[in-house]
Amino acid sequence: MFNLTPLYRSASVMVLAGATLLAGCSDSSNDATVFGASVPVGSGTARTYVVSSAGEPIEIGVRLSDLAITELPAVGTVFLVPLPVEAVVAPYKHMTLNWNPGGHPPAAFSVPHFDAHFYIISDAERNAISPADAQFATKAANTPAAEFIPVGYGRDPGAIPGMGTHWTDPTAPEFTGQPFTKTFVYGSWDGAFTFYEPMFTKAFLESKPAAVITALKIPSKYATPGLYPTSYKVGYDTDSKEWVIALSGLVRR
Repeated sequence: MFNLTPLYRSASVMVLAGATLLAGCSDSSNDATVFGASVPVGSGTARTYVVSSAGEPIEIGVRLSDLAITELPAVGTVFLVPLPVEAVVAPYKHMTLNWNPGGHPPAAFSVPHFDAHFYIISDAERNAISPADAQFATKAANTPAAEFIPVGYGRDPGAIPGMGTHWTDPTAPEFTGQPFTKTFVYGSWDGAFTFYEPMFTKAFLESKPAAVITALKIPSKYATPGLYPTSYKVGYDTDSKEWVIALSGLVRR
């Protein structure tokens, strides 16, 4: 459906951070939340987190501080936001927050927005997704087996260096005449799904909406054992004054 190669090859910048931890509690006294290190984003910060209930992770996400969407870079930027090392959630291995100031193709996504990628491959494996690989086109065309494809999702043509192949829902609001506010994308590489991606516009964050849990279209099977989302959410937490973006309703598969 779209090819982002020129945008990401020419405009991306990687921002790295360490892995110190913070700890805290969620709104429920029965839940526990562990945070990863804060990373500078805009004039604020981003930090990942994991919520567990009775010792089982039920949500993994990223929180952006109030000022994180101000004074953002004028070029496309990739922020590497470390996951909490004290709350490892299989199969997730790393997370990136991508800022797209001019949007990207197709036209539905041509507004300033963020892509939150939760990868189940390592950072090194992600970086190896490159046209310098003689098998790049072959790996890009290697589609996962039908049982692993989320119901109703279709594969976009081509592949993006440092990401892979994107899968979108053609019935999503942004493809049926409604404005793009938030959506959910899956990603694959060389025959396997590799990332889970909430996308959301800067304007949507600026409206400070309450977090809404949106059910996901999911596959019938998963190739790698672990905890997988049945929903996602994007919204503003008035108590902490942070935007919350999460893979929620984690279920062990």
